[in-house]
Amino acid sequence: MVALVAQETVVALVSRTGRHLQRYRKGLRQVVGCIPYKFNKAIEQTVSEIKEEDLQVLVISSQKGKGMLFPKGGWETDESIIEAASRETLEEAGVIGTVECELGKWNFKSKSHDTYYEGYMFPLRVQEQLDIWPEKNVRERVWMSVPEARKICQHWWMKEALDRLVQRLTSQQQQQDEENIAGTCSLCL
Repeated sequence: MVALVAQETVVALVSRTGRHLQRYRKGLRQVVGCIPYKFNKAIEQTVSEIKEEDLQVLVISSQKGKGMLFPKGGWETDESIIEAASRETLEEAGVIGTVECELGKWNFKSKSHDTYYEGYMFPLRVQEQLDIWPEKNVRERVWMSVPEARKICQHWWMKEALDRLVQRLTSQQQQQDEENIAGTCSLCL
């Protein structure tokens, strides 16, 4: 007897734990994270129509229950930086999508530990939101506008990453508009 199973996204229902595979560089623990985003409505392809309010970002509660932030966690030695960013976002926020070009790197000190970190942030354009994910029972997730996220996010460096994301999306749209007018594409040059 053969059973047919529909192909769906298969997700491990437990988060990675421990720090035995954790990456360090020059004494700094390396962490990666994503700003999960989507547009809250269909947007015409002109820069004048993109506003911060058109963009929705996903924030999650801290495990310690003190504030909201974007998903992030340790980058481990057995994965690429993109794999780590995607994994952390899936484990903590329960979303899957396309990890885009890095927003930047920040050095910061933990508020709760006497540890220094090197943090990398990436945009993640959400393609799927899961109903069940590894940290569902320990975190809340909330979609909100950029101005709301800027107010509620507890880390200065994540707020900077959010500003870079908004700037990038606006400038990409402007570049696409200019290329459409000129009839060229920077990818083809």
